[in-house]
Amino acid sequence: MNTLNKIDSTKLADNLFLPDFCQVYTVFLGVILTELLAFVLTLAPLSKIGYDWKYVKADLMTDLALISLFMQWITLISMGLLCLLRRWLCRLGNLLAGFFSYLLILVVTGLVSELAYQLVISPVESLMIAPVASRQLFFWRNLGMSALLSAIVLRYFYMQYLWKQETEATAYARLQALQARIRPHFLFNSMNTIASLIRFQPQQAEQAVIDFAEIFRASLIEAKNSVTLQEELQWCQQYLHIEKLRLAERLHLIWQIDSLPKDAILPPLCLQPLVENAIYHGIQPLLTGGTVEITGQFDGSQIKLSISNPMPEIPSTYQGQQMAQQNIQQRLHYFYGAQASLAIQTIANTYQVSLIFPYHNHYDENTYRR
Repeated sequence: MNTLNKIDSTKLADNLFLPDFCQVYTVFLGVILTELLAFVLTLAPLSKIGYDWKYVKADLMTDLALISLFMQWITLISMGLLCLLRRWLCRLGNLLAGFFSYLLILVVTGLVSELAYQLVISPVESLMIAPVASRQLFFWRNLGMSALLSAIVLRYFYMQYLWKQETEATAYARLQALQARIRPHFLFNSMNTIASLIRFQPQQAEQAVIDFAEIFRASLIEAKNSVTLQEELQWCQQYLHIEKLRLAERLHLIWQIDSLPKDAILPPLCLQPLVENAIYHGIQPLLTGGTVEITGQFDGSQIKLSISNPMPEIPSTYQGQQMAQQNIQQRLHYFYGAQASLAIQTIANTYQVSLIFPYHNHYDENTYRR
């Protein structure tokens, strides 16, 4: 039940246009931007009469410190409250959450302004003949500036949210289309193999149908979901079982994957299309067949999966292999960003494709996609 509640909270948070003010990066960025604005407000009056180098030398740094302290208090208190109220804001929806956040920032600005006036400006006024600043002017000036800046910032957050939603929707649609692609020649070859076995070897035909159904089911998995390396290897074995029935003694297999952690996660159908390429472009054109070697290496943090196949003297003119590699590379990048890669090597008439990706036994989009 706790896990379900956590998942629901995460989904709600993803639908909120406000950034997560509980994250250190967001707080740091807010502090930096506030300090830059404090510099602007401190330097702006220098263009007015009465501000000269004497003021710069004597009072500029003092004014900058006071303005920075005042603005940082507003920023930090506002971000702290928005962090504490994030779960509640998620349930309000973006419109009400934005309206409440706007009012919250204005209230914080008003309270900090009143406190600053009582603690700083009022004691200074009592020591001078002329008042330093009108209390109402000080209050409404700060409130007006806060209203304008808050509206701009919240509008920026909302536009950024819409852009992110559109980008992810486009990427997801493209990812789903890439994953759903099943080659027609594999479908036809599998059906022909099964048809030839039904009459004379019904048990093998039945197993081939089960294997084909599992591979087809894998292509229908939600594109955002991840699968374990154990599942990916099982699909490869089921695919190879079908191809073994078709190619018989022309296909030889070598597996060296005992050192790999089977609970590692990766995008679905990353390995099977590469194995299919190895057979279609490396084994099938050769009259005597050849060997497909699948090896794995694990150094404790990264996994390297390699598929090797012989190269025919006359290469195939079909360019599907390149398309499959681009497909997989894009899906790896979608999941892991720069942490994953696809490498290609040609060594002594042997074609080798390697998948390199980080070892994780759970998927966190905010952690890995950077």
